[in-house]
Amino acid sequence: MDKIRNFCIIAHIDHGKSTLADRLLETTSTVVGKDMQAQVLDDMDLERERGITIKSHAIQMQYVHNGETYTLNLIDTPGHVDFSYEVSRSIAACEGALLIVDASQGIQAQTISNLYMAIDNNLEIIPVINKVDLDSAKPDEVEDQIVDLLGCGRDEIIRASGKTGIGVHDILEAIVERIPAPKGDKDAPLQALIFDSVFNPFRGIIAYFKILNGTIRKDDFVKFVNTDKEYHADEIGVLKLQMSPRQELSAGNVGYIISGIKTSKEVRVGDTITHVDAPCKNAIEGFEEVKPMVFAGVYPIETEDFENLRSSLEKLQLNDASLTFQPESSVALGFGFRCGFLGLLHMEIVQERLSREFNMEVITTVPNVSYRIYDKKGGMTEVHNPAGLPDLTLIDHIEEPYIRSSIITQTDYIGPIMTLCLGKRGELVKQEYISGNRMELIFDLPLGEIVIDFYDKLKSISKGYASFDYHLHDFRESKLVKLDILLNGDPVDALSTLTHFDNAASFGRRMCEKLKELIPRQQFDIAIQAAIGAKIIARETIKAVRKDVTAKCYGGDVSRKRKLLEKQKAGKKRMKQIGSVEVPQKAFLAVLKLD
Repeated sequence: MDKIRNFCIIAHIDHGKSTLADRLLETTSTVVGKDMQAQVLDDMDLERERGITIKSHAIQMQYVHNGETYTLNLIDTPGHVDFSYEVSRSIAACEGALLIVDASQGIQAQTISNLYMAIDNNLEIIPVINKVDLDSAKPDEVEDQIVDLLGCGRDEIIRASGKTGIGVHDILEAIVERIPAPKGDKDAPLQALIFDSVFNPFRGIIAYFKILNGTIRKDDFVKFVNTDKEYHADEIGVLKLQMSPRQELSAGNVGYIISGIKTSKEVRVGDTITHVDAPCKNAIEGFEEVKPMVFAGVYPIETEDFENLRSSLEKLQLNDASLTFQPESSVALGFGFRCGFLGLLHMEIVQERLSREFNMEVITTVPNVSYRIYDKKGGMTEVHNPAGLPDLTLIDHIEEPYIRSSIITQTDYIGPIMTLCLGKRGELVKQEYISGNRMELIFDLPLGEIVIDFYDKLKSISKGYASFDYHLHDFRESKLVKLDILLNGDPVDALSTLTHFDNAASFGRRMCEKLKELIPRQQFDIAIQAAIGAKIIARETIKAVRKDVTAKCYGGDVSRKRKLLEKQKAGKKRMKQIGSVEVPQKAFLAVLKLD
């Protein structure tokens, strides 16, 4: 066991984690020849296209140091704030972490939040400055920032380059020398923590685990403590580039188990595996349940695909435990699911994965957050969907979630960033210099305001230099109203939103104008209205497509023309009574991009 090292790589998005992981795998000859490609651990097409890591990936390497062979279990983690749950699970399975900082960009917001997560779990931190080969690199300045942040000595910081391979041997040596070996007793009852799982159409569900105590052998009779289900371990092994079967694994190791599990509800991330005949006394304290930030309705385009969508979401949930969903129905869209996501990028990725991996084309409604509704009797209900809002006469007040956000930026962009945050009803908590011309702004912001386009705007006004990180802070009372969109007098529940009273009129007006552009013209007039309760606050009209019924009149009396026009008018009136308006999918999406 003293020859095992478990570590993860943490950093802000785009600081070169996956490239550095490639060099580690290449140096230890874990991946050779034709298997070697850029970002070898990012095995999803989506990850390669976007150049981001979405899933944590575990892989085992062998490294010889001073004549001894060490087993290194590496977990590469995502860097985007929307996938921080993946990072928390990886950290739970490790004893040490490589903290990677880009030599040209310095410390950014996600670096700090991931670092604090690692320190809370008592991980040994090895600071690495990556991309030192770039012309724009400022290694001395970044070194100062790391010393300020960690309080470590300058000699502990390793300078490296994922592209050229500088410093990779130093990193591997530091992993062996500085990161402690896992603690545990291989003769104690089996106690293993499930930190991830994947669905395989041929072999069922494959669970990834880390053994804290005990030993597991092939064909053992094991049980999952939380779900209380029992299985035979058909195959166990370690994660190389492909799965590599083993006869037994003991404490300190990271591996996988295949036991022919068919239903996704039986595997829970954070669950404990133990033996049926000699169980451990108590389950491992797992990680906390994930709290979704953004909610949106996901509906199949064809109603009969509802059950297929359910099974696709269940399979996706295995691989992405931060996705939550429950059934709901909508007048406009039929049956679907109310899904909880960690952020807008997470929502976009889930939509893409449903389309690519399961061939499910879906309609997604306007994203919103959860609100607390207090009625006049003092009761409280949580509402994730504007359609679930009780009657206005019964509501005493509404509370909305606020986040505590940290924005790290250069001093040149402070003005525009403050304007943006204050325009989103933000409150400045504090601002402080980190080093040189870099500053940290701490704002309290309503989550509902930043959910749609805040991150994109922040990136564009700071020319990509501002980094953003947040966590849920508290709920505060707000003057919120439900804004309904009516088409010919009928409310479209998929377009209704909860918004602040001050923004309602302008938001309603912009929404009506946008829908007027997108809804195709019909044979009759369509009235698009925005309403708060019974009060109409904005209106646009899509004029009817008219046929020229008087074209066949050559001369003659004007009364002949009038008679034809009156007949057409009556027909239009009758058509309006029975005509239904089709709202295209792009109209639902356009609401997200109103600005």
